[in-house]
Amino acid sequence: MRRLIESQVLGLTGLAIGGVDYHQPKGDPGLYGPDSMVWAVHGDFSAMLCGGIAALLLQMLEPRTLAGVWDHSNFRQDMLGRLRLTARFIAATSFAPKAQALGLIDRVKMVHGHIQGHCPDGRPYSANDPELLTWVHVSEVSSFLAAHLRYQGPLSGADQDRYYQEAALTARLLGAEDIPQSRAEVADYLAAMAPTLRFDQRTRTVRDLLLAGPEDLKHLRPVLGLFMAAGIDLLPPFAAELLQSSLGEGKRRWVRRGVACTAGVLRWAVRDSGRLRALARMDLA
Repeated sequence: MRRLIESQVLGLTGLAIGGVDYHQPKGDPGLYGPDSMVWAVHGDFSAMLCGGIAALLLQMLEPRTLAGVWDHSNFRQDMLGRLRLTARFIAATSFAPKAQALGLIDRVKMVHGHIQGHCPDGRPYSANDPELLTWVHVSEVSSFLAAHLRYQGPLSGADQDRYYQEAALTARLLGAEDIPQSRAEVADYLAAMAPTLRFDQRTRTVRDLLLAGPEDLKHLRPVLGLFMAAGIDLLPPFAAELLQSSLGEGKRRWVRRGVACTAGVLRWAVRDSGRLRALARMDLA
């Protein structure tokens, strides 16, 4: 049973793709290292899944970001494959040896160079636009931290700010600028972005596809549905309202209890993850 659960979990992660060697060279701390808040926050699959869902829903409310995905991604045809690529990037930049993390960042920047066009309203977009890179980054890290605080446990205010400061490194390497690096700066940034976000038919389509889950994983829909609801629960109130996906208090309590119980099982089952491989590389496993 343990092996079965672990195989299903790894099938959702970037580790299922391969292409990144987390084991060599020995002693390489990667971009962050075992004492970092990035390793602490990004190390739990359950919390990261909840946070990742929230991040995707939030990102798609920004029209230029959505246009890039709509025009250039195969998300609608191969959701699972696209989610795995995103998961691999996050895992590798968090836990892989430094050269491999930097190599993956360079490859993403190269791909981004081909992602440009115009929104339906005529505005131009480019995936290498520093402003959009900052939006994608803040959507991710604020969602990951919120999920950690809810399903992993409390962190001091200083540690939360340290997480934002550390995680900004990957965003800078991708080309983001003016990156918020504290709880206060992130809150101010999201409040400033809120009036620019939109919910239209494209957003509705992506929302519905994501919440329905990948067709390849129909057998996991009851569990994935729980985590999808947990992602909605993590959204800032303005985003949940805009997405027309707010949860009632009763459902919030049910979702939080359900994820907490399920996460315990997943933590017991998963003995192979990016963080565990990185700890072994550092002889700390």
